[in-house]
Amino acid sequence: MAPAPALGVPTITLNNGVEIPQLGFGVYQVPPEDTADVVGTALEVGYRHIDTAQMYGNEKGVGEAVGASGIDRSEIFVTSKLNNGFHRRDDALRAFDRSLGDLGFEQLDLFLVHWPLPGIDVDYVETWKAMEEIYADGRVRAIGVSNFQPAHLRRLFAESEIRPAVNQIEVHPYLAQDDVRAFDADHEIVTEAWSPIAQGKVLDDPAITAIAERLGRTPAQVVLRWHVQRGDVVFPKSVSRERMEQNIGLFDFELDTGGMASISGLNRNERTGPDPDTFNYIPR
Repeated sequence: MAPAPALGVPTITLNNGVEIPQLGFGVYQVPPEDTADVVGTALEVGYRHIDTAQMYGNEKGVGEAVGASGIDRSEIFVTSKLNNGFHRRDDALRAFDRSLGDLGFEQLDLFLVHWPLPGIDVDYVETWKAMEEIYADGRVRAIGVSNFQPAHLRRLFAESEIRPAVNQIEVHPYLAQDDVRAFDADHEIVTEAWSPIAQGKVLDDPAITAIAERLGRTPAQVVLRWHVQRGDVVFPKSVSRERMEQNIGLFDFELDTGGMASISGLNRNERTGPDPDTFNYIPR
């Protein structure tokens, strides 16, 4: 019998009507040889949203875990992202075909442009128009972007037909991203938060540990709950089953107004990752 999903994980409706679980499981930096086992454990724990990327090199493991899980494919939401080296139209179309093949899927749930790469010799609008073609073919249920700033998004609005369903950006208490999140919300784009605990940097912050102690929760649970109450999609990553279980245990408590404000007040505009306005890395 397939394991039951964890109770209480809400879904968010994307701008094309597709439902996405608000809490997912990320596989960034999970070694390819370990991915099937790690994702299999996450699915056993109750996760039904897996976030991968071509750049991570572990799509095959995600597909193997989904196939071996005993869970109907329609119950698992899987996201992948276009590698930076495939921004030209024809390259993007071929790269998507490879992702479907590696995952072993007939249809992907969500496909994102991983970075805008504003300084390379391929315009991200061309890349986005390739994404629109993929969507029109029906082989992906929704398309979106990652690490796009409002200026990048405005160009897409002006020069293409389909509005991104999602913008996946770095968000955590030290980088609250209120301006980008507000822009996304104003344009019916769901914000997803990557690096939600700032690679662990926020977990020792006294404001967060005090709330955790008061509520009898872990600091990670408190931070992830902050993300959820702000309305973002979040996907923590851990290879530990115990932490997977802790991270999904967010829906039987709430942060009060004071707790939310205390965490939001930690913002320093401090990134752990690259700046999307200047990041132009293409893997060789």
